[in-house]
Amino acid sequence: QVQLVESGGGLVRAGDSLRLSCAASGRTFSSYVVGWFRQPPGKEREFVAAINWSSGGTYYADSVKGRFTISINNAKNTAYLQINSLKPEDTGVYHCAARPFGSGGSYYNAAAYTDWGQGTQVTVSS
Repeated sequence: QVQLVESGGGLVRAGDSLRLSCAASGRTFSSYVVGWFRQPPGKEREFVAAINWSSGGTYYADSVKGRFTISINNAKNTAYLQINSLKPEDTGVYHCAARPFGSGGSYYNAAAYTDWGQGTQVTVSS
């Protein structure tokens, strides 16, 4: 099991940028898939981005392509989500999640992930 702690959220204005962090402990991320999901107010949790820690392959929801970038820092065992040109519809609680690579399941499906952080709130004002 891996413990995940998100940080970096806040109240920002439309057009601003944020970088969210997901720090892992308990295991190294080297053989994991790490994903970011968000839950807008009153809506279901939705996939945002994922990265295969081993290969570096990245996957994005169509709604965030070109504005969001997922990355990793191996030395810090931390994943990041860079968010540019924030929009009010990006508001929500952002969670990072992880699962062992090869455990099966889609990168895009929250049910495939075994470990979750508590989330960090992002609020974008217009």
